Amino acid sequence: MAITREEVWRVAALARLRLAPEEAERLAGDLDHILEAFARLSALDTRAVEPTAHVEDFGALLRPDSVENPPAGDEPLTNAPARDGRFFRVPKILE
Repeated sequence: MAITREEVWRVAALARLRLAPEEAERLAGDLDHILEAFARLSALDTRAVEPTAHVEDFGALLRPDSVENPPAGDEPLTNAPARDGRFFRVPKILE
């Protein structure tokens, strides 16, 4: 499957890219190479391959979502300039 320079110019125009003539020639070769790779992939028989969301099984890497540090109590508020019970007291911001 050969990509023509006109197709490269058309795609570049759709993507709003400014290409020099030598860039268009190089991209034509690169795109042709990419499409040949996809053609080789589409020729493979994948009927026996189960569909997957990921190539690797990442289930073992994920940990359960659990709290590992309990609330600190009053310790974070010990150096607070102003507090109201268990909360920091801050000035109101009105616009």
